[in-house]
Amino acid sequence: MRKTARTVVWEGAGAQSPAPDPITDNSRMHQDEPKNWSHDGKSRLLCGGGPWKDSELHSFMTNETSRSALVFPACVAGAVALALARPAWFGSYGGFDLKGLIVPCIQVVMFGMGATLSIADFVRVARMPWPVIVGVVLQFTIMPLVAWLLANSWPFDREVAAGIILVGSVSGGVASNVATYLAGGNVPLSVTMTLCSTLASPIVTPWLMKWLAGKLVPIDVVAMMFSIANMIVLPVVIGLVANGVLLGEYGWNRRKGPLAAFGLAACSLAAVLALGGGGTTGIAAEIRLGLILGLAFLSVVAFTKAWWTLALGHSSDWLNRFLPVLSMAVICLIIGIITSRAREQLLAAGLSLFAAAVLHNLAGYALGFWSAKAARLSERDCRTVAIEVGMQNAGMATGIAMNVLQSAASGLASVIFGPWMNISGALLAGWWKRRPPKEPAEELGMPRS
Repeated sequence: MRKTARTVVWEGAGAQSPAPDPITDNSRMHQDEPKNWSHDGKSRLLCGGGPWKDSELHSFMTNETSRSALVFPACVAGAVALALARPAWFGSYGGFDLKGLIVPCIQVVMFGMGATLSIADFVRVARMPWPVIVGVVLQFTIMPLVAWLLANSWPFDREVAAGIILVGSVSGGVASNVATYLAGGNVPLSVTMTLCSTLASPIVTPWLMKWLAGKLVPIDVVAMMFSIANMIVLPVVIGLVANGVLLGEYGWNRRKGPLAAFGLAACSLAAVLALGGGGTTGIAAEIRLGLILGLAFLSVVAFTKAWWTLALGHSSDWLNRFLPVLSMAVICLIIGIITSRAREQLLAAGLSLFAAAVLHNLAGYALGFWSAKAARLSERDCRTVAIEVGMQNAGMATGIAMNVLQSAASGLASVIFGPWMNISGALLAGWWKRRPPKEPAEELGMPRS
């Protein structure tokens, strides 16, 4: 097999022939792809890297997800327990409040999401408009309304209730893409839905919060729009550039010299912004910090590819293995910071919050699946929509709670929802994987017998 910039070809005894397009022939790739064929829809799920054999990729992702389903909740539980027992450890050091790390930490996670994307992901919107529209509409209707019902079903504190609604009002989480792959779902549809809901969130999320939670806490729509754009959209765009540096075939990014020059330019620009913008405040200061972090991320990607991959000849999948560990670490730090500041509220409402998170997540799966059925999507697409709707971007909710609502209590719902979502998503994916959908032959892109 040889992978080129635009096409994938099979290499056998005879002439070369084009492989099925993973964007338009997604269902066929689950049915009859050769074992030595690796397609972008799968490899890019792991933040870039070289071609993988399908069996190798499935084994890697299954093992990684199985470990994450156990390790991630355990790490979160440890962070919560530590924050409850030693809240001062997550307070201030040398006059610096650790709360200031929350937005940069979330941006780091979103850089990783952006690094999984390419221009082809944007093209998919035009190629599969109806399933994408259905999925995104369900994302921003089912989850916010269910959250509102749950928040009003228990006597929660007003800020805690607003946090439940906030979890329901954000975009889909990137973990849904991995869960969809493991479930045998429509991976390109999942990636495209996550992308579209993420890009729509700066407009949709603030207005949903104003409508559903405006009577619980003050909602500044404009401030929330800018905060989401800076915290989510900016890192995703920079991550998209990083994807091009890693995987794009432009000539210059396959040579050590130009890559090092690109990394040096990004590093220099970051230094200029860091040294020359000391007087900025508010959202301008936040955007400046986001640009500094993004440029630093680009320089690290360029320098590492030039040295590790091109100079030393090591595998190019280093980002695949580094980012999940980094993301888990920063998420645990965020959870510890929030828990330490809302200790009393969590102790008072912990069981009720957990019950609400479980019901919220399961309702998203069930209502997402049957609503997609009502929209006449295929069984495979219905499963994909269900996973996408049920798994939210808890990190975004956490950042908004702390940075815009200025309330640690409003971030408690996302602290509980995030780990539970990963566990339930892995379980649902495994259950569906053992029960492949039975669909008409023409729906799978295969001829009738």
